[in-house]
Amino acid sequence: MSDAAESSIDLPPPRHRARRDLSASAVAAGLVAVLVSFGGTAVLMVQAGHTAGLDAARIGSWIGSLSLAFGFGGALYSLRTGLPIVMAWSTPGAALLVTALAGVPFNEAIGAFVLAAALTLACGLFGWIDPILRRIPGEIAAAMLAGVLLNFGMGIFGSISHQPALVLAMCASYLVCRRLAPRYAVLVVMLVAIAIAFALDLMRLDLLDWRLTEFVWTTPAFSAQAAVSLGIPLFVVAMASQNLPGLAILQAAGYRPPASRLVAATGLLGLLAAPFGAHSVTMGAISAAICTGPEAHPDPGKRYIAAATYGLGYVALSVVAGAVAVFFQALPPALLAALAGLALLGTIMGGMAAAMANPQRREAALITLLATASGFSFWGIGSAFWGLVAGLLAHAAFEYRRAGAQ
Repeated sequence: MSDAAESSIDLPPPRHRARRDLSASAVAAGLVAVLVSFGGTAVLMVQAGHTAGLDAARIGSWIGSLSLAFGFGGALYSLRTGLPIVMAWSTPGAALLVTALAGVPFNEAIGAFVLAAALTLACGLFGWIDPILRRIPGEIAAAMLAGVLLNFGMGIFGSISHQPALVLAMCASYLVCRRLAPRYAVLVVMLVAIAIAFALDLMRLDLLDWRLTEFVWTTPAFSAQAAVSLGIPLFVVAMASQNLPGLAILQAAGYRPPASRLVAATGLLGLLAAPFGAHSVTMGAISAAICTGPEAHPDPGKRYIAAATYGLGYVALSVVAGAVAVFFQALPPALLAALAGLALLGTIMGGMAAAMANPQRREAALITLLATASGFSFWGIGSAFWGLVAGLLAHAAFEYRRAGAQ
């Protein structure tokens, strides 16, 4: 853990100093994380809900219950501990459900969600996560972080061809603010982007239909078929593609989170929210990288404000979750892609620098970065997990070779 982050443990409890630690850059980082994470992935749950034949109320309940559960849990944990704890829904899990929910009665799907959350809770309670995390070298974790985020950085330039005026204006704003007021660069870019999108009539406001979220209870029903086709895959995908990478991102940022306790918390929150449609509460990965990066605050001990802002933002969104999901579909995709990339530039740079700092572990770190950035998936598990696996195997092989040579 960095000195700044470590020293925060000796300060008064964060909830008593949050007002003093409040900063515009941290709040902006939290809001950008909400914008990027919600805007980029909520549509998957809308699609999955349509696949399952759900009405608007149940889709809103699904998104709203997830937003409320992990938003409240992450904000509370961040304010109580001073660690930037970011929770999220399982994006790979939502992608899995787009096709897997077809033909499955929704009450049996809810039973599968309960099973996945219970398995996650058991992993945390039995303390199986901390030993795994301790065995991941810092260089490998940093390389995985850089690999996860690399495509977001390249997305800045890929989005120029779709909306050149919008994206180039965002880039110009970023460069000017990085020169004059670096802490507020992302906030200014976000405001400029929204203003230009309105000016160019890129916002599809005709899609908006504001209505309050109805939290609809569905009594779980358990079946072997749903457990095998939904419950166990959701658990494996959430653990491999989000919980472990999310915890590794915190580790790469210099924090030492209580890994098993956090995973147990996500399992408990998922268990409570599942009857309302929540498929999986996990640790955040991309959103965590935004909230724990240097753009949030130069002092790592004050970045918990960004995570708390992110969590409270999701609590607010939970009230109108279904309508907000439609609103984010009205935003230009190029805006979200460029904003995410610009917000993550500092974190990508830090991850790559840390990954390549040790010459003896540089090759294993490079393998991790390339495998993670490739974006390939296998058995329904994304490249972040396989990048870690490839890097750890390379690290073990190179360490064995050096030991033999000595």
